[in-house]
Amino acid sequence: MTVERSESEFAPGDDVTLEEVMTDYRIRAAKTDSYVRAHALDQPSLGNEDVSLRWIVLQLINESARHAGHADATRELLDGTVGE
Repeated sequence: MTVERSESEFAPGDDVTLEEVMTDYRIRAAKTDSYVRAHALDQPSLGNEDVSLRWIVLQLINESARHAGHADATRELLDGTVGE
């Protein structure tokens, strides 16, 4: 599996729509899900044999939760609505 990433992902520009971003996110999520389901979690990483697929999946969960928390805090600052 080839992994592609560029710094341009972090500065998408004004012409990118929310719909495009969500579509790209869903495509990447589906590819990730497919890969994880097809491989053993104790399999070493392609780029670093000291890191397992399990560790990578846990990092994805951790980062997703952290960013969701940041988004929630930003929304709270903007509209004052507080969650449970």
